[in-house]
Amino acid sequence: MGRLKYKGYTGSVEYDEDSNTFVGKVLGLKHNLILFEGDNVEALKQDFEEAIDSYFQYCSDNSLEPEKPHNGNVVLRMTSELHQKAAEKAASLGISLNEFIKRAIAAAL
Repeated sequence: MGRLKYKGYTGSVEYDEDSNTFVGKVLGLKHNLILFEGDNVEALKQDFEEAIDSYFQYCSDNSLEPEKPHNGNVVLRMTSELHQKAAEKAASLGISLNEFIKRAIAAAL
Protein backbone atom coordinates (compact mmCIF):
# COMPACT_ATOMS: atom_id res chain seq x y z
CA MET A 1 0.00 0.00 0.00
CA GLY A 2 2.46 2.67 1.14
CA ARG A 3 5.77 3.37 2.82
CA LEU A 4 7.02 5.51 5.71
CA LYS A 5 10.64 6.62 6.09
CA TYR A 6 12.47 7.68 9.24
CA LYS A 7 16.18 7.76 10.14
CA GLY A 8 17.10 5.55 7.19
CA TYR A 9 14.43 2.93 7.93
CA THR A 10 11.41 2.16 5.75
CA GLY A 11 8.11 0.89 7.08
CA SER A 12 5.30 -0.79 5.20
CA VAL A 13 1.75 0.52 5.53
CA GLU A 14 -1.35 -1.65 5.23
CA TYR A 15 -4.94 -1.33 6.35
CA ASP A 16 -6.32 -4.08 8.59
CA GLU A 17 -10.08 -4.29 8.07
CA ASP A 18 -10.58 -6.61 11.06
CA SER A 19 -9.17 -4.13 13.56
CA ASN A 20 -9.97 -0.98 11.54
CA THR A 21 -6.38 0.22 11.94
CA PHE A 22 -3.33 0.88 9.84
CA VAL A 23 -0.49 -1.56 10.56
CA GLY A 24 3.07 -1.84 9.40
CA LYS A 25 6.50 -3.30 9.92
CA VAL A 26 10.02 -2.07 9.34
CA LEU A 27 11.39 -3.53 6.11
CA GLY A 28 14.85 -4.86 5.34
CA LEU A 29 15.74 -6.29 8.75
CA LYS A 30 16.82 -9.92 9.05
CA HIS A 31 17.20 -10.32 12.80
CA ASN A 32 14.72 -7.89 14.33
CA LEU A 33 10.99 -7.39 13.95
CA ILE A 34 9.67 -3.87 14.48
CA LEU A 35 5.89 -3.44 14.20
CA PHE A 36 3.71 -0.34 14.49
CA GLU A 37 0.06 0.65 14.15
CA GLY A 38 -2.36 3.54 14.33
CA ASP A 39 -6.04 4.41 13.98
CA ASN A 40 -5.17 7.13 11.46
CA VAL A 41 -2.20 8.18 9.36
CA GLU A 42 -0.80 10.60 11.94
CA ALA A 43 -1.02 7.99 14.72
CA LEU A 44 0.59 5.40 12.44
CA LYS A 45 3.45 7.74 11.57
CA GLN A 46 3.97 8.64 15.24
CA ASP A 47 4.00 4.97 16.31
CA PHE A 48 6.46 4.15 13.49
CA GLU A 49 8.87 6.89 14.58
CA GLU A 50 8.50 5.93 18.25
CA ALA A 51 9.17 2.28 17.37
CA ILE A 52 12.43 3.23 15.62
CA ASP A 53 13.48 5.51 18.50
CA SER A 54 12.64 2.75 21.01
CA TYR A 55 14.70 0.28 19.01
CA PHE A 56 17.69 2.64 19.06
CA GLN A 57 17.24 3.15 22.81
CA TYR A 58 17.04 -0.62 23.41
CA CYS A 59 20.22 -1.15 21.41
CA SER A 60 21.99 1.63 23.29
CA ASP A 61 20.85 0.34 26.69
CA ASN A 62 22.11 -3.15 25.84
CA SER A 63 25.35 -2.12 24.08
CA LEU A 64 24.09 -3.49 20.77
CA GLU A 65 24.67 -2.15 17.29
CA PRO A 66 21.32 -1.39 15.61
CA GLU A 67 20.69 -3.57 12.58
CA LYS A 68 20.88 -1.58 9.38
CA PRO A 69 18.35 -2.27 6.67
CA HIS A 70 19.74 -3.32 3.32
CA ASN A 71 23.39 -3.76 4.23
CA GLY A 72 24.50 -3.86 0.59
CA ASN A 73 24.94 -7.63 0.33
CA VAL A 74 22.64 -9.54 -1.99
CA VAL A 75 22.57 -13.23 -2.80
CA LEU A 76 21.71 -13.56 -6.47
CA ARG A 77 20.70 -16.78 -8.17
CA MET A 78 20.59 -17.18 -11.96
CA THR A 79 21.05 -19.85 -14.58
CA SER A 80 24.61 -20.84 -15.40
CA GLU A 81 24.07 -19.59 -18.96
CA LEU A 82 23.04 -16.13 -17.76
CA HIS A 83 25.95 -16.09 -15.29
CA GLN A 84 28.38 -16.90 -18.09
CA LYS A 85 26.95 -14.26 -20.45
CA ALA A 86 27.05 -11.59 -17.72
CA ALA A 87 30.62 -12.50 -16.77
CA GLU A 88 31.72 -12.37 -20.41
CA LYS A 89 30.04 -9.00 -20.95
CA ALA A 90 31.61 -7.60 -17.77
CA ALA A 91 35.04 -8.82 -18.89
CA SER A 92 34.58 -7.25 -22.33
CA LEU A 93 33.82 -3.93 -20.59
CA GLY A 94 36.85 -4.32 -18.33
CA ILE A 95 34.79 -4.33 -15.13
CA SER A 96 33.97 -6.88 -12.46
CA LEU A 97 30.77 -8.91 -12.57
CA ASN A 98 29.69 -7.15 -9.37
CA GLU A 99 30.13 -3.74 -11.03
CA PHE A 100 28.28 -4.93 -14.13
CA ILE A 101 25.30 -6.07 -12.02
CA LYS A 102 25.27 -2.81 -10.03
CA ARG A 103 25.22 -0.80 -13.27
CA ALA A 104 22.43 -2.97 -14.72
CA ILE A 105 20.28 -2.49 -11.62
CA ALA A 106 20.95 1.26 -11.56
CA ALA A 107 19.97 1.53 -15.23
CA ALA A 108 16.74 -0.39 -14.58
CA LEU A 109 15.79 1.92 -11.71
